[in-house]
Amino acid sequence: MNQLISVQAAAELIRQGTPLSLAGPESALDQLPAGNWIGGTIPYFMVPSGGVVVQEGQVFATDLSPAGEVSIASYGPEALGDISRNGPDNGFAVTIIPAGSSSHQKFAAGAANFEDAFLKPTVGWIAGVHLSQLGSVTPKVYDGRTATKYEDRAVVAYVKLPDDKLASIEIVNLFEPGTGDLLQFEETSFEVGQCLVNGQPTNFASYVREHGLENGQLPLVGDFAGAHVNASLQSVGEAGGKVVLYAPVFPGVDYRFAKPVGDYAAAFRAKLADQSTDGLALSCNCILNFVFGELEGKAIGGLAGPITFGEIAYQLLNQTMVSVRVH
Repeated sequence: MNQLISVQAAAELIRQGTPLSLAGPESALDQLPAGNWIGGTIPYFMVPSGGVVVQEGQVFATDLSPAGEVSIASYGPEALGDISRNGPDNGFAVTIIPAGSSSHQKFAAGAANFEDAFLKPTVGWIAGVHLSQLGSVTPKVYDGRTATKYEDRAVVAYVKLPDDKLASIEIVNLFEPGTGDLLQFEETSFEVGQCLVNGQPTNFASYVREHGLENGQLPLVGDFAGAHVNASLQSVGEAGGKVVLYAPVFPGVDYRFAKPVGDYAAAFRAKLADQSTDGLALSCNCILNFVFGELEGKAIGGLAGPITFGEIAYQLLNQTMVSVRVH
């Protein structure tokens, strides 16, 4: 099951003992009983017919039981390294973290260096709020064992697979590095003042504004040993100020702004055209793709899941679609 259902239907599944990963408005998640589930706040979703916005009364439910044996855990910001350390030897950890929290920042900065991070896959998403509530409402995650919500913890559903099954994480990134200037950063940070542009010290906010990139539609694309990882712009200060990012930049990584994408929905459909939905356990896509691609009501393929404030595939990603498949 990967679909929008009523709060009443979700509550009944929980009472039946079904292990679930849930996403929805806070008002909906607040109504659910304790049980074998995790959840996070978000009102945006992709369903086969297109992007939708849910205000109340519904949640997106992913039934994890077909994949394997499920157990629930939660971790504070100082213990995030235990997510992968405590993971099953064969399986994956569905993880939800609230946007803007200390846990979000610590996971983003450190996940790639956690013990067993790339041996025991972590996949999931960053909880958010309706865009009209930014700054006034905090994202929440839920430990379903006690039906308790938190503003600064990671909630995890460990899925232990049978010995004859394997999990693979699939990443769809529409963006490729452009041919423009080479940008480098001297520290790991979500907030950037100075950067190096082709080796020359430059105020990053001034550079972004001078090149007309302040709307945030194009992310920075970092080259991580050949893998392209986005760092998306959240806000750009006035010239001489700072740029706030949705994911941190890292020293020692070469970045360039991405090539433009014309039609997001068509680009996603093209990327997904040859992909089967067989074995898909969970998918999520980014709120920035939803907004800039104007995906509300636009079908992008057969995948369904929350539209999130960040995606997790081993580490924090942005402007990316992530799925986990069980073979």
